[in-house]
Amino acid sequence: MTAPVQPALDGSVPAPGLDFHSWCDLVRPAFVAAARSGRRFTTYEVAAGNDLPEPSCPRADWGNFTQSLVRDGVLEHCGFDRSCRPTGEKSAVAVWRGTRAAQAGRVA
Repeated sequence: MTAPVQPALDGSVPAPGLDFHSWCDLVRPAFVAAARSGRRFTTYEVAAGNDLPEPSCPRADWGNFTQSLVRDGVLEHCGFDRSCRPTGEKSAVAVWRGTRAAQAGRVA
C-alpha cells in the first residue's frame, strides 16, 4: 500500500519520485565518471553539470549516497568549500575526489 500524496498549495499533485535505490542507480554513473577524472568536486557541481534529478529527500539522500561511494572505494573526502548551490547560502560543503583505484578504473 502506498502513502497518499499531499497536493501542493495550488492544488497540483507532484509527480511520484524515484525510490532511493533507483535514484542511486540513475545518478551513480555521473559520479563514477567524475571520480575517474581525478579532479576535486562537490556533489552539486556533478549534479548540476549532468542535469541529475534531485532525490526524494535531498537533505539526507545526497549524504547517504556519497557515503555509499566512499564505502565502495570510489570517493575520498579531500576538504571543504563554500556551496555554489543557489539555495546553499554559501554554507560549507564536502569536497570529494576519486580514489586512486577509481581513477585507474579498478572500482565503479
